[in-house]
Amino acid sequence: MKILGINASPREGGNTDLLLDKALDGARSKGAETEKIILNKLKFVPCQECEIMADDGQCLVKDDMQLVYEKIKNADAIIFASPVFFGSLSAQAKMMIDRFQCAWRAKNILKKDIGYKKIPGIFISVEGSKRKDFFENSKAVVKNFFATINVSYKGELFCPGVDEKGGILKHPDYLKKVFNLGARLHF
Repeated sequence: MKILGINASPREGGNTDLLLDKALDGARSKGAETEKIILNKLKFVPCQECEIMADDGQCLVKDDMQLVYEKIKNADAIIFASPVFFGSLSAQAKMMIDRFQCAWRAKNILKKDIGYKKIPGIFISVEGSKRKDFFENSKAVVKNFFATINVSYKGELFCPGVDEKGGILKHPDYLKKVFNLGARLHF
């Protein structure tokens, strides 16, 4: 089983990254093969809302997003992790998700198979405040993204009130929960 972790935080080694690593550790504890993509290290542009689009759901802009499309298509499960910024997902997360507009169009307007198999996915998010509505905003976007690429939303972990880099390490309860979430993902 291949589990793909997608880190949408700009802060490597930060709370989102640590939580994602712990979830991937949980998946590996059950024998899964794991891989992590750090969106902030990739070179890609936001959706260009191209006037002419391919009818097969493929994006015409050729950059590092081609790698992301391929890795998601080959994954057996996804763990998507993003911090909350200004009440929603990070810019990195939103840029990546918006680049699936071509897939959304092909699937929902043209009614075509876009090549994404049905797989499970979970969402991990952390934020500095304690506003639950910020997580709900982020969750709604992630659920729409997952639906577009045939990922079944199987769970989540929201960690409010954690802002300082590495602050999540002071919350062993969150670390245990995310490990268990990763371990249960492929069953």
